[in-house]
Amino acid sequence: MNSRSYADSATVRSGERTLLASIHDVGPRFEAQVDALADRLSRHLGGPRFAMLVVPNHWGEAPLGEARAFQAKLREWASHGVEMFVHGWFHKDGGSHSGAAGFKAKHMTAGEGEFLGLSKPEALRRMQDGRALIEDIIGRPTAGFIAPAWLYGPGAREALGDAGFAMAEDHMRVWRPSDGAVLAKGPVVTWASRSRARIRSSLAFAALARTALRPLKTLRIAVHPGDTTVTSLLDSIDASLSAAVRHRRVGRYADLLTRADA
Repeated sequence: MNSRSYADSATVRSGERTLLASIHDVGPRFEAQVDALADRLSRHLGGPRFAMLVVPNHWGEAPLGEARAFQAKLREWASHGVEMFVHGWFHKDGGSHSGAAGFKAKHMTAGEGEFLGLSKPEALRRMQDGRALIEDIIGRPTAGFIAPAWLYGPGAREALGDAGFAMAEDHMRVWRPSDGAVLAKGPVVTWASRSRARIRSSLAFAALARTALRPLKTLRIAVHPGDTTVTSLLDSIDASLSAAVRHRRVGRYADLLTRADA
């Protein structure tokens, strides 16, 4: 790991175009893949200058609270300035949906929109439990909350107002739950590995985004453990990161809280 702390890097200046990079689905279930992605991003970004989205118990099969070795890794990453977000609890959607929510559940994720159908009390409980667990492990505050698959139902959106997170993110924006202020906007560049059609479409979008999204003040790039299983996706990730760092400064999500030009 690069000895220079991410937190030691200079604050992003107002008006400066920045890159925010993140690794999703971080937890003991995908330890090897997360390690590989962290190494890959560090090579491009000059160190561990990215965020991690931590899942407390992925699909109920990988409890972070029992994974002492992985907890130590999280503490080490956090000590070097990696921002830690609460990323749901199970990352699994246990409900049934209809209408717009049914469309999102079917077409925007493979059964992983955990917070799409939760009631406010249940959403709030999982947010608070996830925050308490992760903050106890890393010994510092979490950066915010990001729902699995970036999907929020009405209950989850209401719960965010009471949960006290500094920021939240969906596919099109980053915002401050306390007052709804938008901190950054524009689509996340991400990749999908679960079918050939999704691989092709994500490759096409990433290629287009390298130029089409250049005017954005804040560009977000997100990678997932499944990306490590497809060579063409890894090549595309490399190309997107290389292009981004040529034109942007690597930033931190926390910078958005003090910058007024999202």
